[in-house]
Amino acid sequence: MEQAPAVTIEYNEYGRTLKASAEGGERLDVFLAAISGETRSFIRRMIDDGDASVNGREETKAGAKLKKGDEVELFISLPESTELKAENIPISIVYEDKDIAVIDKPKGMVVHPAPGNETGTLVNAIMYAIKDLSGIGGEMRPGIVHRIDKLTSGLIVIAKNDAAHRSLAAQMKTHEAGRLYLALVNGNIKEDCGTVDAPIGRHKTDRKRMAVRPDGRNAVTHYYVLERLGNHTLIAAKLETGRTHQIRVHMAHIKHPVAGDSVYGPERNQLGLDGQALHAARLTLKHPSTQEAMTFCAPIPDWFIAALKKAGHDPALDIDKLIDGICLNG
Repeated sequence: MEQAPAVTIEYNEYGRTLKASAEGGERLDVFLAAISGETRSFIRRMIDDGDASVNGREETKAGAKLKKGDEVELFISLPESTELKAENIPISIVYEDKDIAVIDKPKGMVVHPAPGNETGTLVNAIMYAIKDLSGIGGEMRPGIVHRIDKLTSGLIVIAKNDAAHRSLAAQMKTHEAGRLYLALVNGNIKEDCGTVDAPIGRHKTDRKRMAVRPDGRNAVTHYYVLERLGNHTLIAAKLETGRTHQIRVHMAHIKHPVAGDSVYGPERNQLGLDGQALHAARLTLKHPSTQEAMTFCAPIPDWFIAALKKAGHDPALDIDKLIDGICLNG
């Protein structure tokens, strides 16, 4: 483009939204790079995260061709901290070799630094505990291949070199690698298993939330009932896609929000939970070097067990055996 178009910028507490009209014929990523001054690689990440829209509809194709008069928007969150330090924070390393490390992340720990959580993150902890980390994720996300929410506990794999990072990222994209979650949800799910197939995009007014939207990105969640507790149901959930907050959004969509989830469910919960009852209990992957199929398990944390007991869980039931007994092929 010979001249960057006029840009309107709206600010809020989470970041800024850039708005501009297209001349026509431009690629979306090229156009957004021109109006924002950011690199195309940065812009592609923003598009992939669902932060770009055309005429009010989320657009996730960087090469999408714009038409004359198209109204284009880009949301850019507040910049992350520029200082990153190793911190001696105890973490549970489930497995480690020269290529990967598997961590059982505790509830309440943020994966990587962000505004309001500049220290005390998993990245700060692994920089101290693990000396070799891949750099593909950027200087603020060394070794980070995927994330889980602050108030979700469980397994996350760390790449210790770039080759391992590329392998794991490809497995995550094709779902050859993935996680099985335990979730305690509100209400009594009558079906023994089910699938939620509903597209997810950013909430139209609250950029920190996600929502089921007809113009969102494809999202599929399979769930399996493990135990019915009257007012609550314990399920195992497997993701066919990996959208932000996917299980939380999908379970709320079918009127069974995750217990304790004040963002997508009721503000008050009956079990005294501080955040959603969601735990990444199992992780499967193919080892980047040996190609060995590997499965890792994380014990159910005490806070989750306490919520289960309060909901009426039968302690005689072996939840691990219940998980082994379900079909995980979707």
